[in-house]
Amino acid sequence: MNFVAWMIVACEVAFWVVIILGFIARYLLRKERLGFLLLALTPIIDLILLIITGLDLYRGATATSAHALSGVYIGVSIVFGKSIIAWADERFRYYIVKQGDKPLKCYGYKYARHYLKSWLKHVLAYAIGIGCLFGLIYIVQNPARTEALTSTIHWWSRILGIDLLITIAYFIWPKKAPV
Repeated sequence: MNFVAWMIVACEVAFWVVIILGFIARYLLRKERLGFLLLALTPIIDLILLIITGLDLYRGATATSAHALSGVYIGVSIVFGKSIIAWADERFRYYIVKQGDKPLKCYGYKYARHYLKSWLKHVLAYAIGIGCLFGLIYIVQNPARTEALTSTIHWWSRILGIDLLITIAYFIWPKKAPV
């Protein structure tokens, strides 16, 4: 595994470590400001990954799928980061601290609307991630060295289209609650 791939793994681990430490500070240590500060570090992790990826390519590396994945990671993390933290916060409060209500699952058209909102976020994550990938392609200025980035743009476009079809399907065949 190359350096950028390891950095993606390190950033993902750092993301979750910072979130968990933020929750521990907030709920167990009762340090609201420290908890907020730790949770606010998550975008810094994305920035570090973007800088490392850009520098690696700028210094002459040929783009790999790991370089491309960093663009995807950044887009997804920026757009979904807040909702991921809220999702984890709700579960931490209920399962660890034993506060708050049990996380609810939604079904039917409510679920379809929720999935549509997620798809719209996916579109935004796609725009940010593709922007990062095009930025890296522009920095390198060598199509032979950026083929993995271009390939990722194509497959992510297909995934976005498939996700749209799934979104539409939830309106046609709403998700049913278990009996």
